[in-house]
Amino acid sequence: MWRVGITGGIGSGKSTAAGLMRQMGADVIDADALARQCTEAGGRAIPSIRERFGAEMVTTEGAMDRQRMRELVFREPAAKQALEAIVHPMVGLAIQEAMANSHSPCLVFDIPLLVESPRWRPQLDRVVVVDCNESTQVRRVQARNGLAPDMIERIISQQASRSLRLQAADAVLYNDSDDLEALKADVAKLVRRFGL
Repeated sequence: MWRVGITGGIGSGKSTAAGLMRQMGADVIDADALARQCTEAGGRAIPSIRERFGAEMVTTEGAMDRQRMRELVFREPAAKQALEAIVHPMVGLAIQEAMANSHSPCLVFDIPLLVESPRWRPQLDRVVVVDCNESTQVRRVQARNGLAPDMIERIISQQASRSLRLQAADAVLYNDSDDLEALKADVAKLVRRFGL
């Protein structure tokens, strides 16, 4: 079984590429989706988030207030570390469970912060980076999430630089256009190398 990490900056198309890999037979473990499950209403992380950050960080529905938490972690790096200390071990456990249930020759880990977190690389056979220009990232995220350009640029500045991601790559999917068919063709070429 190949263990392939896929990463890219916000708005790069990483999740789209991972979805295409899933369609082509890979099992995909989405670290962001697992983190969201932990912080949704009734999620495993909610009691610890309430205890550490206060009830105001939990919505009336019982989920983490994403907007408030985003603002806090951008203002206070220690808050980001505290949130990660709560969520990351829970995500790690969920990933182990998903790995145990996989039967594909290719297991893809969709990990936004793969380059930022040194614990991932030793667990992977290959790292795939989905790459595009920063202006493309801003345009896509603005269209998708409605965030202001300055907020998107702050998010980008918190992530590994484009050059660092490219240095970590064993393979690069360049995704600067919005041509899904072109990306699909590039992904198909790539997954053939992983036995699919």
